[in-house]
Amino acid sequence: MKAMTTTTPFRSRNVASPIQMKIDPTAAVLYARVSSKEQELGYSICAQQELLRGDAAQHSLVLQQEFVDVETAKTAGRPGFNEMVAYLRAHPACRVLLVEKTDRLYRNFKDYVTIDDLDLKIHFVKEGIVLSKEARSSDKFMHGIKVLMAKNYIDNLSEEVRKGLHTKAAQGLYPSFAPLGYMNMTSPSGKQIIVPCLVFGPMITKLYQWFASAEYSLKELAQKAYAEGFRFRVSRNKVPVTTLHKILRKRIYIGDFDYAGKTYQGIHEPLIDRTTWERVQEILDGRQAKKHRKVTHDFAFSSMVTCGHCGCSLVGEIKKGRYVYYHCTGYRGKCPERYTREEVLEKQFAAGLHDLVIPSPVLAWLQEQLISSDLTERAACDQALRRDQAELERGERRLEVLYDDRLDGRIDARAYDKRAGEIRQQQDQVRRRMSERQAAELPPVNQAVDVMALASKAAELFVEQPGAEQQKLLRLVLENASWKGGELRMSFRKPFSELSVSNRATRTNDDCLQLVEGDSGNWR
Repeated sequence: MKAMTTTTPFRSRNVASPIQMKIDPTAAVLYARVSSKEQELGYSICAQQELLRGDAAQHSLVLQQEFVDVETAKTAGRPGFNEMVAYLRAHPACRVLLVEKTDRLYRNFKDYVTIDDLDLKIHFVKEGIVLSKEARSSDKFMHGIKVLMAKNYIDNLSEEVRKGLHTKAAQGLYPSFAPLGYMNMTSPSGKQIIVPCLVFGPMITKLYQWFASAEYSLKELAQKAYAEGFRFRVSRNKVPVTTLHKILRKRIYIGDFDYAGKTYQGIHEPLIDRTTWERVQEILDGRQAKKHRKVTHDFAFSSMVTCGHCGCSLVGEIKKGRYVYYHCTGYRGKCPERYTREEVLEKQFAAGLHDLVIPSPVLAWLQEQLISSDLTERAACDQALRRDQAELERGERRLEVLYDDRLDGRIDARAYDKRAGEIRQQQDQVRRRMSERQAAELPPVNQAVDVMALASKAAELFVEQPGAEQQKLLRLVLENASWKGGELRMSFRKPFSELSVSNRATRTNDDCLQLVEGDSGNWR
């Protein structure tokens, strides 16, 4: 809240010095301050102003200005205090300050030094003290003690706030203002939580999905997001590239969050799955670590394969106007790796993708054996969640009964607080258990079988696609690839890495299909 004044705003130009201008003993200003929390408890600026105006009338003082501060958690500093100091410096004839009590005026030693340098006569009205240079040493001493007490109170309050925020974070509750994509709200238990925003939440999900496709730079992503209606909540301005970069780095969108140097597991609903988030981080890290030169042609495998000798990237180059060769950049010195044709790389990529091909009998077996088992497990999980929900509802009913007993006088306040606290603690444990169970829940097996069926066609589709589509497919399934001595080494990202392991484990040495009982664990 901005400072309130009762006269025309002053001008600070051509002001006489204290020696040139005579002090007016009747000229005074008043200062009032409350915090937003104190307002909730019934304190008010008006009550302070009325008290201070009465003291001014009692001492025949003429108020030149009135300054007010209402501090909130969203605003830093005290504009009213700063304006008052500026006014007193610009008007040396006015040397009297009225304030309710010590802790209304000072928040730290810096404030104390600032006021002391002004050489004022200060009326601490509620404390019944008038302090100036001529005051008794005992009064000055007691005033110094009160300044220390005021600072200790503020320090202790700040410490308690920090403790509360750390406790809240440890419980999985985000302890700050909701980031873009979420909104703050109060849960049925009375706690402040964050929930997905119906407007911006889905847009955050799209941002991650678009960028994970590796089809957009950050600048292109910002343009696409703006075209799709992604704006700041209040100003409705375009979200800049730097802000998008920060959004793509935030863990909070996968259910975790960072606070005070630590990472906590939140209980809020994630907007992004962990695999997509990790993919986005890899793309961001890769673009920061590898700055390749711009080339005229967009080669299919440029920046996707590293040299097995020195770790540099393999880049494409056209020879004789028609043949594409790949070679090590040699950024780390002369490299022994020779040029290789693009067709050779393509052939070995296709061979590597063959690990993802699942024979039709295996897919049929998965559908027959695993989907029915999965349905049973999901039914058991749903039943457990229903039990937890019923336990939460029982807790709410017990709280209502307990509250009625308190109103009717059957129990005292202390017993009510103790028992209600125990019930709410039990409810928090149940909510955490439900969150853990939901977080650990895997996608339905039938969806996984569909994904595996599609992955099985990867090798077949790969050789038929143009270079740009081949690159998209490889970025989807490939963790990394290296080339050394004419041999391509590939590793897949999850879940395709598990798929290739299970697929190989199901085959015998002569590449024949052989299903055994132990394979069930591999495929699950």
